[in-house]
Amino acid sequence: MSGYSYPPGGPPADLLVEGRGKTLGEAVANVALGMLNSITPLEGIREKETYTAEANGMDLQSLIVNILDELLFLNDSEGLTAKRLTIDVDENNLTAKAEARGERFSAATHEVGIAVKAVTYHMMKIEKITEGYRVQVVFDT
Repeated sequence: MSGYSYPPGGPPADLLVEGRGKTLGEAVANVALGMLNSITPLEGIREKETYTAEANGMDLQSLIVNILDELLFLNDSEGLTAKRLTIDVDENNLTAKAEARGERFSAATHEVGIAVKAVTYHMMKIEKITEGYRVQVVFDT
């Protein structure tokens, strides 16, 4: 039930990722893993170090964009990518905290995927479903 996918119907030259989970945080974490997997395939990532990211928002959409943007920034600036990721979302206070286990990108040992430039609001969906939550996000590539 949980996990990420790349459903058809995304805008051309962009990346559409759908995450599902029992909680909103798990669904957002799965979107983040889908984003990171497109940048550097996760099967080659080892769980060597832990890193965190935090964000807040004006509403639920901005909170999700902001936590994903923080994880993208850490990937861009420090090469950090996650093999395992948990995100706690506090819907009342509009805060999120991510804890990731992974490693820094190394051209010698990791495969290169696509470049993700930004997290967007385009086509964003946040749905409560029978099994938990479904979150859809488009990334600018």
